[in-house]
Amino acid sequence: MRRIHPHLRPLLFSLCLLLLAGCVSAGKDFNVHMVPQIKLHQTTRAQIEQMFGQPWRTGVEDGKQTWSYGTYKYGMNDTQSRDLVVRFDGNGIVVSYTFNSSYPEDRQL
Repeated sequence: MRRIHPHLRPLLFSLCLLLLAGCVSAGKDFNVHMVPQIKLHQTTRAQIEQMFGQPWRTGVEDGKQTWSYGTYKYGMNDTQSRDLVVRFDGNGIVVSYTFNSSYPEDRQL
């Protein structure tokens, strides 16, 4: 019988814990109730940061700076997610945003 390499033991242990827990999370929570406060061509990058905090991810889409906020919870029988992507023009003003959620309580937003 082969022995497990000592460097692989922590990884194997972590994998076993994840399987036992049955749930994995990614991202960071944000205040979804502020989403309706976003106004196209009015809300600034500073206001977005004040409403939602530092973005979880940043990037560029079609030449526009994007900030992403999201929480993703993967479970054995259920997966829940919500995400917000905000796009800014060159002056730091919101030109578009997308909000998606699988949480039933977010349907009215």
